[in-house]
Amino acid sequence: MEIILFVEKSRSRELEEKLLKDDIVSRGNVIFRVSEPLREGGFYVRILGSEEQCSRAKTLAQEIAEEVIGEEKEKVLKAIKEEDERMLSGFSGIFK
Repeated sequence: MEIILFVEKSRSRELEEKLLKDDIVSRGNVIFRVSEPLREGGFYVRILGSEEQCSRAKTLAQEIAEEVIGEEKEKVLKAIKEEDERMLSGFSGIFK
């Protein structure tokens, strides 16, 4: 399962601490990415994990962040994938 959250920059540390200190959520893959250019003033948080981990993350983030859904979620996932691919292609030059 995969969810995307958006958190304002001013509350990002609070959310990061809550998610990474939680025994259930911290076992999943939690990645913070700057939200620009798609949205200003915050971070997108991508959480990959079990249904339990994602559900728990949503509960912990309830009053701090909002879940990103629909078209915005698709744009965020596409941007993350493209960034990952660019990063990986740069690594390939190291091992020649």
